[in-house]
Parts: sequence; C-alpha cells; structure tokens
Amino acid sequence: MRITLRFFASVREQLGTSQEQLTLPAGVATVGEVRTFLQQRGGLWSDALGQDRPLRMAFNHVMCAPDTAIADGGEVAFFPPVTGG
Repeated sequence: MRITLRFFASVREQLGTSQEQLTLPAGVATVGEVRTFLQQRGGLWSDALGQDRPLRMAFNHVMCAPDTAIADGGEVAFFPPVTGG
C-alpha cells in the first residue's frame, strides 16, 4: 500500500520534511500502525512521533483515532494538538 505522509508545525520542523511518499509493509493498516512503523526508523523519527508525545492525526483530511483504517493512495497527517496560523 502506498500513502502520502504529511507533517505539520513542530513535527515538520523536528523531522526536517513536510511530506513523503511511502510504501507500507504488509500488516500496517491503521493510522496508529503507521505512527509505530515510522517510530521504528529511530532517531528523530522516534523522538518526533513517540507514543509519549501528544499528537493529532488525520486520514484524508479528517481528524481520526489511531485505530482508523487507511487505504491505498490515502494521506496520513501528523501534527501537535495546537498549531498557530
């Protein structure tokens, strides 16, 4: 499954990127599993997306919970709970 990742505000700043195209391995099927998969990259990824860090998530521009299923061609976004304009 191929998805687009989007990162906003402090998450974008910490990772040094605003988006990425990613082919997911089999078994990664929810927004929360995407987050866990990215954390496994280690380093900055683990820090920016760690489970101890409060983050909001969206799938296809709709706020969602970690158990939200994803689909091929979709967009998963991560951002801090409060962002400025």
